Amino acid sequence: MEDLYLYTLVLLFILAIGDLIVGVSNDAVNFLNSAIGSKAISFRNIMILASLGIALGALFSSGMMEVARKGIFNPGSFYFEDIIFIFMAVMMTDILLLDFFNTLGMPTSTTVSIVFELLGAAVVMSLIKIFSDSGNLMELFTYINTDKATQIILGILLSVFIAFTIGAIVQWISRALLTHNFLNKSRLINALFGGISLAAISNFILIKGIKGTSYASIEFDFLDGQTINAFLEAYTLWVNLTSLLFWYFFSFLLTRGFKVDIYKVIIGVGTFALALAFAGNDLVNFIGVPVAAYQSYEAWVVSGIAANEFNMGVLSNKVTTPTLFLLVSGLIMVLTLWFSSKAKKVVKTSLDLSDQNNIKERFRPNFLSRLLVRFFVGLNQYFSNLFPTSISQKISRSFELSSDRSAVIDDNAPSFDTLRASINLTVAAILISIATSLKLPLSTTYVTFMVTMGTSLADRAWGTDSAVYRVAGVINVIGGWFFTAFSAFVVCGGILYLIHWGGFTAILIILGIILFLISRNFINHRRENKERKLGKLLSPKSDSYKGIIEESVMNIANVIGNTYEIYASTIRGLSNNDLKTLSNTKKNADELFDEVNDMKNGIYYFLKRTNETSVSASRFYISLLGIMSDLIEDLIYISNESYKHINNNHSPLKTQQVEDLNEIFESISSVFKEGIEAFNLKFSDKEFNDVLIQKKQNFELLNQKIDKQILRIEGETSPKNTALYFNILIRTKDLILHKFDLVEEFYRVSKKVKY
Repeated sequence: MEDLYLYTLVLLFILAIGDLIVGVSNDAVNFLNSAIGSKAISFRNIMILASLGIALGALFSSGMMEVARKGIFNPGSFYFEDIIFIFMAVMMTDILLLDFFNTLGMPTSTTVSIVFELLGAAVVMSLIKIFSDSGNLMELFTYINTDKATQIILGILLSVFIAFTIGAIVQWISRALLTHNFLNKSRLINALFGGISLAAISNFILIKGIKGTSYASIEFDFLDGQTINAFLEAYTLWVNLTSLLFWYFFSFLLTRGFKVDIYKVIIGVGTFALALAFAGNDLVNFIGVPVAAYQSYEAWVVSGIAANEFNMGVLSNKVTTPTLFLLVSGLIMVLTLWFSSKAKKVVKTSLDLSDQNNIKERFRPNFLSRLLVRFFVGLNQYFSNLFPTSISQKISRSFELSSDRSAVIDDNAPSFDTLRASINLTVAAILISIATSLKLPLSTTYVTFMVTMGTSLADRAWGTDSAVYRVAGVINVIGGWFFTAFSAFVVCGGILYLIHWGGFTAILIILGIILFLISRNFINHRRENKERKLGKLLSPKSDSYKGIIEESVMNIANVIGNTYEIYASTIRGLSNNDLKTLSNTKKNADELFDEVNDMKNGIYYFLKRTNETSVSASRFYISLLGIMSDLIEDLIYISNESYKHINNNHSPLKTQQVEDLNEIFESISSVFKEGIEAFNLKFSDKEFNDVLIQKKQNFELLNQKIDKQILRIEGETSPKNTALYFNILIRTKDLILHKFDLVEEFYRVSKKVKY
């Protein structure tokens, strides 16, 4: 029996490695989004600063492991067998849940997940023990630390509201005073901003990064024999004032003497500080449970008492985490930070929601997002009317971007400027420091994310064209946070019950299922990153007539090529009755339509930068987008109807129908392939006449197949089958028509180009 518990312990540490990887991938958004979004520092330097913070923070995290041992439940109420099952259920749930959110690219809280997993497993184990004994549910309070659980729930609600509100207020005031031209303000003003920010961040490092660790309890001679905790508590005001003065003069020296951009310094130091705090305090979320299990196992083995009789009150004692565990954990986190593509995906979600540029919106608006936008628009109008018109106009000018910036789409442009990035880091550091000092529970993910969203709103990154999408995204993320708490509690409780019922065999089976799910997510994620079936459509960058036409050639070729691939997959899926192929085809058609829509939505920016002599080319470009949109709508209809037919388990197409469709496909294949090659500025009259002949031939073939199906109707028994076949033929005819419209439009315009 002892060997089984040893094997369980080994599995726990293996799970801890996986949990570290998925945990860092999720929490990287906490300390990377401001630096990456502002692009003030090179990506390599950002990663170096974050890695140093993580490595140092990991060594400081020993004192934070208490929550896994006694923060949620009362260990003296459980036996070793109960505890080891609780810890195993928690680790399996945690790695599964975090990987799920990482795959979606949604930031969630590792603190909340681990707390509610511990709570769910402990509650279920408590109920098992209660019903096997007295059956009195009131005894549950002797097992569970209900005060702590209540604090966590309140911490979630308060941190979301407070972080968003404070972030918005500070950003609004800062932008109103400093404007977008903040770099050209007085060095005294910039030095003051730098002094306040760096003082707050350094205070954050002391309180959040060090104060909660075992190092804070060591007495130092240079502090007159006091510990760091005692010194900070005794001289709080003096420490803060000294820090502010020091960093103010330091900032002034950098800006005046060395011409250094103080905002870049703030971003660099802030990134390091948040990474330090993440590793120093959130490491418990990943290895706290396995470490507690290891220490429980050590105590049990020495005792010689049976596993179901050894009381775990020993976990109530303060125990130092072995340094080796911290070093290995820090190394794994640093490696994950550098090589995890999922970390970049989670960071991208936060950046997209705070981007001040015109981007492809990821989230769809919903009723609640529309309602909130209308409410705040009305609230803004109400407060605007309270100020004199001159003051309102002056404030509005502070938030205006330059006309050049607002009229250009640049994929490499920063998501926001260094002022907003600095405020994100500073406000997050201050809020987390205050909460930690007051011993209030909160999630660093919630605070950093909501501060970023608050500053985005105040900085007018959420304009009238993007607000409903951004608000919908924030609602989805917040909803995901509460889903995290609920699912962590329920899933972990369920897994604990299965483990209690099936023992080590159940553990192996559940681990096998989890390994399968994570492997599938990993494979699908790699496939999404590597595979790109559709050619990318790009908005023209040129502002000349010939340049716009030349750049449009690639888009036309891509649309025709993509249409061919999607149509081919649809016919193949129908022929083989293959639902998976049709599902992928439907997805690809929707993606192609979204790309064309993005180009149509970008017409404003396209026209803003073209010169007056490009009116004809602009008209051609707009006409081109309309034809491409019509073509792809036909393609979407064909793919959607085909998918629905097979998904609803209707009768598959008859052999003769499949043969007819394949014949049509073979006929139009040459049209699509030759159409791609035909697009060049020297498109000859002969080539164009050949295209018209092909158009006529394909229409004649389609009419023949329609006539044949009409004659076969007496032998048909499935109205769904017949309707699908006719719809495909008719829409294929429209598809070919729009394809030739593209060719004809291009031929007409290309003849006007001068060589």
